[in-house]
Amino acid sequence: MPATTRHVRVYRPRAKDIQPEVEAPPSPEDDGLFRVFKDVARQVYDRAKGHLDADRLLSHSMAGLIEIAASRYALDAGERWQPGMPLKLLLAGYSGTRNTGADVRVEEMIRQFRHLFGDEHVEMSILTLDLELTRGYFRTVRQLLLPKIFPRFLFDTVHAQHGVIACEGSMFKSKFANALSTMMVGALGLAAAEQKLAVGYGGEAGNMDRSLARMVRRYCQDALIITRNEASRDVLAELGVVSRPGTDTAWTFDPAPPEVGRKILMDAGWDGETPVLALCPINPFWWPVKPNVPRAMINALDDEEDDAHYGSVYFHASGADVDRRQARYIAAIAGAVRRIQAEFDVFPVMFGSEQLDRRACEALSHELGGGHPVIVSDENDMYRMVSAMRQASYMVSSRYHAIVTTMAGGVASAGITMDERIRNLMEDRGQPELALEVEDEELEEHLYETLRDLIPRATEIRDGIDRCYVQNLRRMGEMGMVLVDRVREQHPDFPFAEGLGSDGDPWAHLPSLPPAVAAIVERVGRP
Repeated sequence: MPATTRHVRVYRPRAKDIQPEVEAPPSPEDDGLFRVFKDVARQVYDRAKGHLDADRLLSHSMAGLIEIAASRYALDAGERWQPGMPLKLLLAGYSGTRNTGADVRVEEMIRQFRHLFGDEHVEMSILTLDLELTRGYFRTVRQLLLPKIFPRFLFDTVHAQHGVIACEGSMFKSKFANALSTMMVGALGLAAAEQKLAVGYGGEAGNMDRSLARMVRRYCQDALIITRNEASRDVLAELGVVSRPGTDTAWTFDPAPPEVGRKILMDAGWDGETPVLALCPINPFWWPVKPNVPRAMINALDDEEDDAHYGSVYFHASGADVDRRQARYIAAIAGAVRRIQAEFDVFPVMFGSEQLDRRACEALSHELGGGHPVIVSDENDMYRMVSAMRQASYMVSSRYHAIVTTMAGGVASAGITMDERIRNLMEDRGQPELALEVEDEELEEHLYETLRDLIPRATEIRDGIDRCYVQNLRRMGEMGMVLVDRVREQHPDFPFAEGLGSDGDPWAHLPSLPPAVAAIVERVGRP
């Protein structure tokens, strides 16, 4: 499982470390032996390339433990819910990387679940890749550190739960990291093997490697997947997996007060008056993350940074072609923004809503001449990030949730997309022309034309945003209805409040709405 970006290092002893009283340099023999060791390791790497597939080993291990869990169930059914007990739910997702969108959507799931189940009747735990990076998040929920090698951990942990809810948006995809999807399939599969609640909540299914598709087909047959778009339902139907329509869950998020975001930007150089143009670049070309054990071994022996190293044995795609495509993408955005600045008074601010985006943000700031504010989630939690982004008047983003979380703030936004998510969102808003493509050979010209149209039409665009917003709030409420019915199927005696479930009102299945969201509902009305 990929973890938060950290560089692997192996300590190489030096003579002064072994004999502190004598400051002598390493002997030529020792240094020579170390070079020989590295040469041997590189030969191993050259021969092992293509044979040490950590993703395949991980998926086989996970599949084997699901099969064992199914056999164990006959003798040891694990934790079972009984009336009077809190329902123990494990939330499996991508928390702990300072990915603002991933954390926001889970935060709102938790608020919705607490509303539906009642605090006294539910006991939730959530997986995190870094406890420090999720400190202060997910109130009332126990945080569990997910090991890098997670199959046995899930095997034991799911056994002690009453159910699993997979909560990552990119639930079943090979676009980013197979290990992430393997973890969620594993958690759902283990729960289903023990005839427990197994639900995917507001996720997507897309292009998958054959091995991942086989896992989903085999181990998610008894799970219920509530998707956030119809295309995902089509993918799951081909694999024989039951799904229901839904949406994302970030719509009800309440960030830090506006004055917090305003102060962040003014401290970074904003005058408080000029309309802010939020720019949210990424590196769309270095995905997917893939394991490379021999390369990790070589890196451990070399005292050098590897820019492609994601963490553990995982690496981004890299090379001259990736660098060339990324440079063209950054240059195209910068070129369009410079042309817009010649016509409109705007203040560009770079926002990195995942900590990995810092490099892209700094590159774009440099391409724009340097000195522009760079606000990144490695230094700001999700509450501060969204508050700051909502100070913008306009936005161009390659981050789906940067758009979603700022819609309630009235930010007129366009997207530059690497996959279907932003494209689907703009279709949902009735504004498909606002979705551009990262691979567009004429991206600068098309982005310039888009911004030149967006800025004068901002009020009209915000009206479309508001209509889209209330539709998605209703869908989120309908997801809650589906979840209540699913729990009732397995636990008819669970003490849900009266009026919840398929016979109820979707709006009664939402958590409390923050003021900005409630104002949209009041303007547009409930659909």
